[in-house]
Amino acid sequence: MKQQPTKVAVLFSGRGSNLKTLAEHMAQANVPAELTLALSNRPKAGGLDYCARQGIAHQAIDHKLFESRESFDAELDATLRAAKIELVCCAGFMRLLSAGFVEAWRDRIINIHPSLLPKYKGLHTHARAIEAGDSVHGCSVHYMRPEMDEGPVIVQKQVPIMPEDTPDTLAERVLQQEHIAYPEALDAVLKKMASPA
Repeated sequence: MKQQPTKVAVLFSGRGSNLKTLAEHMAQANVPAELTLALSNRPKAGGLDYCARQGIAHQAIDHKLFESRESFDAELDATLRAAKIELVCCAGFMRLLSAGFVEAWRDRIINIHPSLLPKYKGLHTHARAIEAGDSVHGCSVHYMRPEMDEGPVIVQKQVPIMPEDTPDTLAERVLQQEHIAYPEALDAVLKKMASPA
């Protein structure tokens, strides 16, 4: 019996470059997943235009319309469950999710972060790596936990830091690795979900 594809949602806040990478990956016949829903917390996020052009089901839930983090997360949770989502991929989703939401989706929500975790949680990772005099930097895909940028790492990719690097040039090279790391991590998670415990 052919395995039913895992229903995946991608959460994003911006232009959606990792969203695009994941969408293209899931469109391949040999990947047992379908991009069921793309969700943004910003109604003007560029990634929504990409979804419209590609015919991907998409929705914006504007976090500014909610009184609290919890009420936004409750709406997000209800939307994901209504679409029967089985796995959530955060791809440049610039919102901290509440502990209750993350625990409700434990081991079914993954995130990409532009550093070699556990180094440089939070923002401005490229500038911090350069300032620290590091020789390598990179990205991590990890299972999400309630604490920011915590959780078991699934895939990491490294890039060397060059003497002439600026945060922008370094970010560009790390982003290229993100586009390799996230599909790899998705495949690993899908495989784990498919195997009986």
